[in-house]
Amino acid sequence: MRMRINFVIFLVTALVHLSEAFATGHTKVPSRPNIVPSPYNTGRAMPPSPPRDKGRYCYAKQESQKDSDDAPHILQALKECNNGGTAVFDGSYLIGSPLDLGFLKHIDIVITGAIAFDDSDVYYWQKNSFKYTFQNQSTFWKFGGEDVHIYGDLTLEEGKSVIDGRGEAYWQAVQTDTALLRPMLFAMDGMKGATMSNLRMRNPPNWFNLIANSSDIIISNMDLRAESLNGTKIPNSDGWDTYRSEHVVIQDSCIHNTDDCVSFKPNSTDIVIQNLECVGSHGISVGSIGQYPNETDIVENLYIYNISMTNASDFARIKVWPGIETDFQTHLAGGGGIGYVRNVTYDLLHSINNDRVITITQCYGQSNETLCNEYPANLTIEDVTMKNIYGTTSAALDPEAGTLVCSAPDRCHNIRVENITVAVPSGRPPVYECRNMENDLLQLTCVAETEEDRDTSQG
Repeated sequence: MRMRINFVIFLVTALVHLSEAFATGHTKVPSRPNIVPSPYNTGRAMPPSPPRDKGRYCYAKQESQKDSDDAPHILQALKECNNGGTAVFDGSYLIGSPLDLGFLKHIDIVITGAIAFDDSDVYYWQKNSFKYTFQNQSTFWKFGGEDVHIYGDLTLEEGKSVIDGRGEAYWQAVQTDTALLRPMLFAMDGMKGATMSNLRMRNPPNWFNLIANSSDIIISNMDLRAESLNGTKIPNSDGWDTYRSEHVVIQDSCIHNTDDCVSFKPNSTDIVIQNLECVGSHGISVGSIGQYPNETDIVENLYIYNISMTNASDFARIKVWPGIETDFQTHLAGGGGIGYVRNVTYDLLHSINNDRVITITQCYGQSNETLCNEYPANLTIEDVTMKNIYGTTSAALDPEAGTLVCSAPDRCHNIRVENITVAVPSGRPPVYECRNMENDLLQLTCVAETEEDRDTSQG
């Protein structure tokens, strides 16, 4: 009898919430996806995540006037449903002021509508975004806390479950003002135990995502695209950058962009990247590291698996600044840092029309090879394996298919390349520029470096 009464109560409660959803015009809230790292994980389980309170939904309101700022409503919904609830964003929201969301705890955030950032004044965001000293980055909003699940529904049509940076205005502005600070689209900062999945991201002014000062993060089933309608050059549209973070998995996602598909910035450890499709990027990149004089950068324990890369400048890439500080671009100079890259594996890489399939450099940001030789990088690279690489390169460097160059004999150790079957368009045997490598560990054909200064357009 008690079981029957409990069931009736549950049924009535469910019907009440369903009726409320219909009455208020809200769509059904999708269940939180069960995101599991596969086939690889970082070696430890995610922290426990208790169930959310049944029926506790906080729907973010929208301003009735067009181009009004919805940031206060977003903040209110997140505060109301913090500690056990589910905040729902099922409308169209425009954010016109910065949001510091570092207080989140035990909350699900569901985005089935559209969130965009006001692009009417790009200099407003230069003044009011959250700043990062590292590489002069900034962000519209930042998420932090613990036990946070952010997700959408990719079965919905284009324009739903989307976060849109409206980057076109910034891409155009930076053509004439290279000093313009452009915000990143999304930042996790100080997050512990979080997932993000089943969302679209569109047109960031700068990077798509930063994961900083965070641990135990899983990103899955994401659709990222940076596309200009006017043919504007799109700068710095990295898919994900990790920084001072550990135990991160990024998997099962598609990224169409113009810069690194994924980049491991300083002090990124115990990270798995798997099952990605990257188009138009600069590769899956370790670095750049060694940018700041006398600061210690560590990148360790990475596994990159089953990646498809198309029409990119590079694929498997490690980029280290030289041992002396030099200028590179506006807001980007560096060199002279210390530290190491260790225990990195690239496995099962499918290359489609990329300029290089392997790039290792300790002369990042510097075109003068002589200077890099005079001031070798202070960082070491060791215990790196790149294996099971197949496909094609572009004609850009034919017959060269890659470069593996360390700045001094004692800077690189135990770098292995195994089972590489990559073809160049001419049909000639592919070659790779090599220096200061243990060539007997490289299953490829090494040739000497070219004499001309390096092309630093991609670093």
